[in-house]
Amino acid sequence: MVIASGYNIAGPEVEACLLLYENVHEYAVIAMDDEQRGQIFCAYVVLKEPLNTSGVMVETLQNHLKSTIRPYKYSLSVHFIEALPKTATGKLKRFALKNL
Repeated sequence: MVIASGYNIAGPEVEACLLLYENVHEYAVIAMDDEQRGQIFCAYVVLKEPLNTSGVMVETLQNHLKSTIRPYKYSLSVHFIEALPKTATGKLKRFALKNL
C-alpha cells in the first residue's frame, strides 16, 4: 500500500493491471518515495519479447495502466530488467529491487 497525493493505492491492484498487458512476462511492484506525491509504485518488468525497452514501451505500458485503473490511482515508474532477483527456491527478493 502506498499513499500517493493523499490516496491509498493497493499494490495488488496495480499488479493485476500489469498482468493484463500481453507483453509482460514477470513483474514486481515496490513502493518508492517521491518528492511530489509522497510515494509512488516502481514497477520492474520482464517482457516476453524484450526487443523494445525504449521510452515508447514505457509510455505504452503507462497508458495501458491509465486506461485500466482510475487515473488518480496511477502513480508508477517503470523499469525494464532482464530477470527478477529470486531466491534459490524461486521466491522474489523485493528488497533487492530497491538497490537496482
